Amino acid sequence: MTTTAQRSLLWGPLLFGAYGVIRLLDGLDGVKGPGLAWTTGHLCFLAGLVFFAQGFAAMRKAAGSGLWSSAGSWTGGAGVVALAVQFSVDITTGLMADSHTEMAELTGGFQSVPGVEFAFYLVGPLLFFVGQLLLTGRLAALRALAPWAPVLVLATSLLTSAFKDLIPLGAVLLLLSYAPLWRTGASRASAVPSLRART
Repeated sequence: MTTTAQRSLLWGPLLFGAYGVIRLLDGLDGVKGPGLAWTTGHLCFLAGLVFFAQGFAAMRKAAGSGLWSSAGSWTGGAGVVALAVQFSVDITTGLMADSHTEMAELTGGFQSVPGVEFAFYLVGPLLFFVGQLLLTGRLAALRALAPWAPVLVLATSLLTSAFKDLIPLGAVLLLLSYAPLWRTGASRASAVPSLRART
């Protein structure tokens, strides 16, 4: 796994966590957005999505081009697109609105378009974690990741979906899940093909 890929699996979760922390700070006054904190936090998340997309591609390469890893890469990529659309809309409405109420009305107008809420708010974002679960599961089977790595990804999905205030904790869990990949680098990646050959 290249240095760029290693960096992606580090910076993706870190920026995910940065968004979570900024989100908590933004809500200290009881209202989240619009404003500098809202925009900054969402930009952090968008930047993180770029790194996650690179990381998914690198994980697929490390795991081989089989059905499992390919499904994980494409599913995760679809989740990245859905989240990118959602967060881009949040940034746009935040810049257009003068109050939280106005921002919510603008977002609601977008969500009222047929199929938008389903694709970009209900199902699409879940694919982001389903893809990660498939990829980490495959890499765990190849022993490139610890057996509990997919469990941490699943825990992150469940925790952050139910309680968005736990996003910083979810970011820590993702960092722990991917740590073997971005800490050990080439030595770990070079071991994967031989492991794959034995499976």
